[in-house]
Amino acid sequence: MLGYDDKRNFFRMMVNSVCELKIVDDESTRSLQAVCKDISATGMSFEIEESSVEMGTKINVYIESTNSQIPSLTADTKVVRCEAIDDNSCTVGVEILEMK
Repeated sequence: MLGYDDKRNFFRMMVNSVCELKIVDDESTRSLQAVCKDISATGMSFEIEESSVEMGTKINVYIESTNSQIPSLTADTKVVRCEAIDDNSCTVGVEILEMK
């Protein structure tokens, strides 16, 4: 493909949609809002207002559909990347383990 420099197996779709996260870690289960930046067949990334999230942390993601023809998305995921944006937020990359 001409101009295709992202060496992924699946294309990413830019979303920029508010999503609800339920972070399940050793300390507790907590909920927070995030902005889903993109999604593909096997993963997604979002920005959260936390300084970091540990690799391997399980996160339940819910994105409500704004279109009656498209169902809302619910997925169990696992953190595979976390990059600080500033002192109070980060971009989290997750692998989709199961769609519900």
